[in-house]
Amino acid sequence: MSYVPLWCKSNFSFLEGASHPEELVEQAHTHGLRSLALTDRDGIYGVVRAHVKAQELGVHLIVGAEVTVRDPICPSTCILLALNSTGYTNLCRLITVGRLRSPKGGSSVVWSEIFDRSEGLIALWGGDRSALVCSSHNETQKQGLQRVISQMRDAFSDRLYAIVCRHRRTEEVQQEECLRRHAERADIPLVAANEVLYHTPARRNLHDVVTCIRHGVTLATAGRCTRPNAEHDLKTPRMMTRLFANEALLLDRTKDIAARCTFTLSEIRYRYPSERLPDGKTSSTWLRELTLFGAAERFRGAVPRNIREQIEKELSLIEELDYGGYFLTMWEIVQYCRQEDILCQGRGSAANSVVCYCLGITAVDPTRVELLFERFLSRERHEPPDIDLDIMHGRREEVIQHVYKKYGRSHAAMVANVVRYRPRSAVRDVGKVLGMSATSTERFAKMLSHSTDRNALRSACTELESASLLRDHFLQLTAELENFPRHLSIHPGGFLLGHKPVHDLVPVENATMADRTVIQWDKSDLEALGLFKVDLLGLGALTQLDIGFRLLQTHYRRQLSLDRIPQDDPETYDQICQSDTVGVFQIESRAQMAMLPRLRPRHYYDLVIEVSIVRPGPITGDMVHPFLRRRNGEEPVIYPHRCLEPVLRKTLGVPLFQEQVMKLAVVAADYTPGEADQLRRDMAAWYRSGRIERHQERLVTRMMAKGITKKFAERVFEQIRGFGEYGFPESHAASFALIAYATAWLRCHYPDVFICALLNAQPMGFYSPATIVEDASRHGIEIYPIDVTVSEWDCTLEPISHNMKRHNKTQRRFGVRMGLRYVKSLSKDRDWQPIAVARAEQPFTAMTDFVRRTGLGDRKLRRLAEVGAFAAFEADRRSALWQVQGFGTLRNMPLPISAEDRLPAFRSLSKFQAINWDYQFSGHSTHGHPLEPLREMLMARGLPNAEMVLQMRDGQRVNFAGIVICRQRPSTASGVTFMTLEDESGFLNIVIWKQVLEEHLVLVKTASFLGVSGKLQIESQVTHLIAEQFWLPELMEHPETGGSRDFQ
Repeated sequence: MSYVPLWCKSNFSFLEGASHPEELVEQAHTHGLRSLALTDRDGIYGVVRAHVKAQELGVHLIVGAEVTVRDPICPSTCILLALNSTGYTNLCRLITVGRLRSPKGGSSVVWSEIFDRSEGLIALWGGDRSALVCSSHNETQKQGLQRVISQMRDAFSDRLYAIVCRHRRTEEVQQEECLRRHAERADIPLVAANEVLYHTPARRNLHDVVTCIRHGVTLATAGRCTRPNAEHDLKTPRMMTRLFANEALLLDRTKDIAARCTFTLSEIRYRYPSERLPDGKTSSTWLRELTLFGAAERFRGAVPRNIREQIEKELSLIEELDYGGYFLTMWEIVQYCRQEDILCQGRGSAANSVVCYCLGITAVDPTRVELLFERFLSRERHEPPDIDLDIMHGRREEVIQHVYKKYGRSHAAMVANVVRYRPRSAVRDVGKVLGMSATSTERFAKMLSHSTDRNALRSACTELESASLLRDHFLQLTAELENFPRHLSIHPGGFLLGHKPVHDLVPVENATMADRTVIQWDKSDLEALGLFKVDLLGLGALTQLDIGFRLLQTHYRRQLSLDRIPQDDPETYDQICQSDTVGVFQIESRAQMAMLPRLRPRHYYDLVIEVSIVRPGPITGDMVHPFLRRRNGEEPVIYPHRCLEPVLRKTLGVPLFQEQVMKLAVVAADYTPGEADQLRRDMAAWYRSGRIERHQERLVTRMMAKGITKKFAERVFEQIRGFGEYGFPESHAASFALIAYATAWLRCHYPDVFICALLNAQPMGFYSPATIVEDASRHGIEIYPIDVTVSEWDCTLEPISHNMKRHNKTQRRFGVRMGLRYVKSLSKDRDWQPIAVARAEQPFTAMTDFVRRTGLGDRKLRRLAEVGAFAAFEADRRSALWQVQGFGTLRNMPLPISAEDRLPAFRSLSKFQAINWDYQFSGHSTHGHPLEPLREMLMARGLPNAEMVLQMRDGQRVNFAGIVICRQRPSTASGVTFMTLEDESGFLNIVIWKQVLEEHLVLVKTASFLGVSGKLQIESQVTHLIAEQFWLPELMEHPETGGSRDFQ
């Protein structure tokens, strides 16, 4: 006998369910169940994923939720299922009300709100937390319950059911008796509905773990928090028939309810909000007018014929698909940014659009890069275009609040980002639940990267060998917990805008940040349903450039912007080719620095390729080395077929971009542009589902029909397959290359401005402030320490006493004064403002004057003394620290401290100690690198500095010690890990083969000051040390470090 599970919770009930929504749907299909209701707690977070899987398998998905009712007399839960679109809208509105009145993570509605929104909904009432099953009510509670039962009966009529649950627990017998009495008295029909918390009993242990995490307890202390058995699985029809052997009618009713619930997410009808238009204009006519005006401005009145034709083609399709409002919205946001002097730039596939360029949304000149509009928009895609707008991250919040103000809170909400368990967080939480020591779990977590690394974890767990069962249990649970939703966060900048209130489409709730609301779906959910998303993304490099342009105007009287920077500057490219790119957007990583001397960029399009080539796609597709050999004249440029030459000419016969793959399919296999875009989408999914394979026969057959040999055709397909999900869009790279060049130009010609702007834009990029300061010092830029008498909150430029000679010209230069923002624990609002106000009134004359007039607390005063910020009054830090410890009581005393009071004599800090204090309390030092005072000691042990190593010959064996500033283990590197070590003279890049890593895993993952022995590999002016052994340097003193920034 079949049935329909009507009460299923997935892991999107956040630490309550223990199965993914897709797993529940798949299991229902396996059991032969035709329908299933997903009813997560106070939300529909996972329903889109379930919907997609249900459509794929032909399962009828019922949309619902378990809502929490807060009532002083009759608290309860209630399961609501959507009959139709009206019911779905009411469900979304109800959840929104409950969420918005509650702190983040909470939700509560009152009974009257359920009654008011009952239309189109079925109510299932019962279960452990239901008021219907409690038999210990006092008289007031009994009366309250009877009143609620009566009101529920009136509101829902024949859409109200009492649910009978059977999980083989003793207390359920009494609960069922109580529920039956209430139901019989009120004439409420019964229905069978077990609470499903996981798709298989094998997930019971994981469910116990997530339950303990939710309640903040260990398994040993969980008590009655966890369920007593494994009966909350998705049962087969046979198992449910046994449980309800004497109640077949209750199972039949589940099918009756399912038949009534006809709503599906496919019924959602979404309209983009209409923009305010000038009188008498439609969206299409206004968009055309703005585009043509922008084209005339961009091309100075002489719009090329091919550009005019492309504009007409794009505008026609935009009007046909009714997307005009979307383009006008992005145009309006860009106009707002310009009016408010907020630096922004569109990127991504939107850079393929000439309309976007003419509207000022993107900055990629279509005459410099060949565009493919279908990568951005096509009839066949059946999905809205995606325009990413990068905004300087320091002022992005202003733009976000502008959008809220323009559309209203009811019609605008941010897209969710589901924070999921990663290896480290899974290890920490599972270890805590199992009662393992915090020290052990933290050590295990540090062994792992942010992606799955089972072997590393197993190696780290060797100390659990004596308890192998615990170890195996720990490993299995952490593996199962990975990728589970942990909590809801906010997408970096995605907005859902609606013609009607957003809460009619999806519930809205409070975000952690004030003045923000977020929907319960993420970007993948919106894409699956074809809903528009406006992306307003923060980009640190734009903040850096904005600060840099302002500093140029103030200190050099030179007014520049992104589009006014001199192009193709030889000096800039010379510096790039030397890999002198610390802090340069997109080309500062170890891998990019290693590629630059090989690629040797000399023009803008070379940077477009540089940005794209150090990506998994070209690497896994074996395209990097052929391209470099052809570029350097080491092998001839050949094409699989002459028809492909126009497509591949600019990349020397090697496909590097997604757009090239799409054009290749169009030219060589007669794909339509829309079919080619589907090929791109399938490339992005082939590792997961093998979708790319469905194109093989079509591509090969069609190419052969055009006269291309089968051998060539299959080779082309293998190149396409090599891209997998990692091919990089040319349009994206073109946008990034503009910013990369701008930051490189600024670094080359105004390094003082570049460094000051970069330090003020932190956090961003690959390198810590300590490394940035050290690199600047090595380049001759004077960096001045933090000083309470002159330092602002941000870093500033100060004139230096001498001019610098550059390219036979005397050029004024500035030094960089470190800002108080780098003093750890100092607050801009609480601590900097009193300093700024007091200093504006008159300069500080002594430490006592500073203490009295700023009113800073003792802890903040100590921190300023520790970083040497009182050096203008007291050069010795220990003396300054002693003095501020006693100044706290003097703030309100009218008389200064007596000059006759003698201070104790302190031993001055050594240079090594001073640098260590700097790193410990401000994360950097202007007095030198931590290894500089130790160099004599290191040299005595035969350890050269990085500069000396870089002068050695290829194949030479060397021992080296440095501070770890970066670890990286790319997915394309076949287990190879890369590490960068730094000393006072520069960087040394280390290559660690998989076997060497396994032998020295603990040291490599955890040590901040590390010794390495190996053999030098020098190729194309790029030096790597191939590691053979790691060790801890044996020194009397160990340096403080600025920390390592680790990446995948």
